Amino acid sequence: MAEAEFDEIADTFEFLDDWEDRYRHVIEMGKAMAPLDDALRVPATKVDGCASQVWIVPRIEGEGPQARFDFMGDSDAMIVRGLIAVLHALYSGRSVADVTQVDAAAELARLGLDEHLSAQRSNGLRAMVGRIRGLAEQAAAKTA
Repeated sequence: MAEAEFDEIADTFEFLDDWEDRYRHVIEMGKAMAPLDDALRVPATKVDGCASQVWIVPRIEGEGPQARFDFMGDSDAMIVRGLIAVLHALYSGRSVADVTQVDAAAELARLGLDEHLSAQRSNGLRAMVGRIRGLAEQAAAKTA
């Protein structure tokens, strides 16, 4: 169910033998993201449950279950910025109905993240996934 961009990340991770190389790749993905405007770093966009400061701002085109999902995100931690980039590849461009159906744990397991993140980072990643799913569920419930 993963999008092509996420499949590319999974392929890159297969090519990189060492977890430290994968970790650096995730950080580089985070560095490549555009920073979030300070005006969007507000309590309403902050993700609870993350040890780092994390903000996710939805950008949804259309209404109802077929609306297209996208988001911007940022964090004060470079590895978390990279995880946001991974989640962006996994979710962006899907319909909001599809976002709610993604098995994020299984998809992220393809990258080995479940084995190599600290418990705190894993909890934060689950919180980000929960926030994204919640935003998509809210958008899917809206009708024209």
